[in-house]
Amino acid sequence: MKEHALFIQLGLPANRPDLRREAERFEEVFARLERVLNRVQRLRGRRLRQLKRALVAFIDYKERLLRLLVACRLPGNALFPLLIDHITREAKRFLHLLSRPEPESRLHALLQEHVFWLRVMKEHVEFVRHLLDPSERMLIRQAEEFIRTFSRLLETANELESMDSANPRSFNTVRRFTDEVIVHTRALRDFKAAAYELLLACQALSIIPSPLLADHIRREADKFLQELSLFVPTESGTK
Repeated sequence: MKEHALFIQLGLPANRPDLRREAERFEEVFARLERVLNRVQRLRGRRLRQLKRALVAFIDYKERLLRLLVACRLPGNALFPLLIDHITREAKRFLHLLSRPEPESRLHALLQEHVFWLRVMKEHVEFVRHLLDPSERMLIRQAEEFIRTFSRLLETANELESMDSANPRSFNTVRRFTDEVIVHTRALRDFKAAAYELLLACQALSIIPSPLLADHIRREADKFLQELSLFVPTESGTK
């Protein structure tokens, strides 16, 4: 969330200092919460309520931004409306995870993981592809191949989740699909890590606002793999 606020600041137009100040405040709030939560073993009570309140306020801010963007009322910005929608969905999921009970069905929970994260992975590489300079043909080709791969995986995940509504007693195809997802997500994670190193060394031409963005999306790929490891621990370590 802290980095989301930073990326928003980097994309806001200079003539909207009000929105920039709000984003700066959210960056400070989540930085402070991060420092506090790093010192505790369990998230509960007052600290949990503080985090939830901050998330609710940040979601509201992101949705206000999105309304401005889709109505063409934020000229001079460098923010994709889909990027704001993307980070809003991530904040809403975070808030949901802080409140939800344990899932009744591990299979259903696994398929929900796939549907959420595969869309995230697909959109990450779509953003990268559109931010690369047209001369970066090799990186663009690699990004486009990942877009095709993760679009296909997301379509399959949606279909499998729909089939799961019949409550099958066993659904072994999901395990095979998960193994395939792990392989491709590891490859995408490595692509993001390589892009970060290139940006850091000023060896890739782009309008990516900060190398931190590439590192951020790499860490989210690792997070996806980590969450999958809760379901298939022998297969999805992040190595």
